[in-house]
Amino acid sequence: MPSFFQAARAVGVFTAAAAVAGCAAPGRAPELSSFVVLGDDGAAVARVLTAAALCPAISLDGRDVAMTVRAPAQTIAQRPTVSAPADSRAAAFPVLACEAAIPAGTVRAAVGGFALPLPRARLDRLVVIGDTGCRLKKSDSDYQACNSKHAYPFERIAALAAAWRPDLVVHVGDYHYRENACPPGRAGCEGSPWGYGWDAWNADFFAPGRQLLAAAPWVMARGNHESCARGGQGYWRFLDPRPLLPGRDCNDAAGDAVGDFSDPYAVPLGDGAQLIVLDTSSTTYKGLAADDPRMAKFADSYRKMAALARKAPYSMVAMHHPILAFGATRDKAGAVSLFKGDKGLQDAFGAIDAGLMPKGVKALLSGHVHLWEQVSFASDHPTQLVSGFSGTAEDTVPLPAVLPPGAQPAPGAVVDQFSSWVGGFGFMTMERTGAEQWDVKVWDAAGVVRNTCTIRGSKSVCATPQIH
Repeated sequence: MPSFFQAARAVGVFTAAAAVAGCAAPGRAPELSSFVVLGDDGAAVARVLTAAALCPAISLDGRDVAMTVRAPAQTIAQRPTVSAPADSRAAAFPVLACEAAIPAGTVRAAVGGFALPLPRARLDRLVVIGDTGCRLKKSDSDYQACNSKHAYPFERIAALAAAWRPDLVVHVGDYHYRENACPPGRAGCEGSPWGYGWDAWNADFFAPGRQLLAAAPWVMARGNHESCARGGQGYWRFLDPRPLLPGRDCNDAAGDAVGDFSDPYAVPLGDGAQLIVLDTSSTTYKGLAADDPRMAKFADSYRKMAALARKAPYSMVAMHHPILAFGATRDKAGAVSLFKGDKGLQDAFGAIDAGLMPKGVKALLSGHVHLWEQVSFASDHPTQLVSGFSGTAEDTVPLPAVLPPGAQPAPGAVVDQFSSWVGGFGFMTMERTGAEQWDVKVWDAAGVVRNTCTIRGSKSVCATPQIH
């Protein structure tokens, strides 16, 4: 079939995305980044990142309103990270992070002459992406070629997703990956910024994602790469929709027990549907002992998630770590084995509810494993979709076309339908077609649809069991 990219080429992807965003004609330069993030109960917050000394004004239905400083320009003293001190550096943020609440019912909002995308009463067209940064990590055997648009295609994927004209963009976490310096002699990543400051965040997310940031409001789930010992400073400074509180900013490692956790919140999608956003950044696939403090933290998150789920007939959950999906590893002898859903969350949630998710939660949107995957269950579990294939170096060990007999991603989760794509970059779209009904498409980095799926309540089925 013809690619979406080819179909859009006559007018240009950039033109299409600009039209979606309602951008003004070229005149005043936009700020370094301007976007809208949705928070608790769908409250819209405008964010502007600027190199200016003062925050700009935001125009709300023709009335100029001063934006406030969320985080000042500053360089933060080097803190302990997941890397050795010699492979870390102080996080420099030479930009102001500015914000302003956008009142419900606002028709037009603009900063610097450029229109901001506003939420609609019904959010029917969703783009779902995840794991979008370029992986530079000293512990890896190889470094991703960030300078190659083929090896690191997030900018192209973001443009294609923007041209699809979404009502909402859902990022399921892991925005930042440029943690360590590119080694000498590696042309693929030579000159890349690294560390946890603005230059790495801009290269990994804001610059390549510019067109998609302008196309629709965003839901920003938090991944393990945004934990306090990694990119948490930038996550709290730039992305989280809630107020930035002292001690929750990840600047001081002594506050990580606070900064690594946050309460779930719900974004209404209209007509009785909602998206619950869950912070799972500090879980571990190794599992949690009964006396691990995270058990109590995640138990609290579960109870608050359950309370939110009772407020709407239909809920989806966006969380970085898939609790009901598979991944695959290969040992030195070449043998492939499956690994299951996140053990830490299974331990914490399973201690409260053997079903792992509250009633009313019908679908899970996750990333973390660098692939696309769909799992639906004969048991009473929500369907799981994994969209962790939007830029970060891909997983390469293929999942089986047919699961081994009795394979379960979690105890009691009996698989009925399973589909996967390993080794390809792209994005996922969801279009609502009825009450608790969604049409899902899996797009590659050329804009070609590689799979189609349908969701009906808590069940899903895809046309192609395995994409090659």
